[in-house]
Amino acid sequence: MSDDVSAPDGWEPPEGYELLDWRRGFGRLAGPLYRKRWDDGRRTIAFRVQEQHANGMSNAHGGMLMTLADVAWGHIISVEKSSYWVTVRLTCDFLASAHMNDWVEGGSEILSVEDDLYTVRGRIWCGDRTLMTGMGLFKAVARREPAPGEKAWRASTEGQPA
Repeated sequence: MSDDVSAPDGWEPPEGYELLDWRRGFGRLAGPLYRKRWDDGRRTIAFRVQEQHANGMSNAHGGMLMTLADVAWGHIISVEKSSYWVTVRLTCDFLASAHMNDWVEGGSEILSVEDDLYTVRGRIWCGDRTLMTGMGLFKAVARREPAPGEKAWRASTEGQPA
């Protein structure tokens, strides 16, 4: 198996989406994933349901939807803090199925921040159908250089270097 995850030949993601460069480890198995930065500052992560993402009923496997939730909802910490992060808790409510070849997107908003712990509310959707909603608790663990479009790292408590 190659380390490169790519879309099927002849298929292009919707306008504005670019391949998420996650080619090692678990990302190689779960991908390909795509990301988009909207003009209003929102970020979404997405994937097209392919055979490797499907369950026995040819729907996106719940584990794949949770993987998207983990990446899409946690990604907001990267954007807001230019930090690596880990998932502390992920709570998901499954509401609808995604089918083969569906384009599935996810995004989130920060509800609160305390001691580098981010409480996030998220949603996964396909077109106008909500597939999943939930909450996540993510911890910022190590600062890094900001990627294009990300905010510079900020200390979360007074007195720490910015």
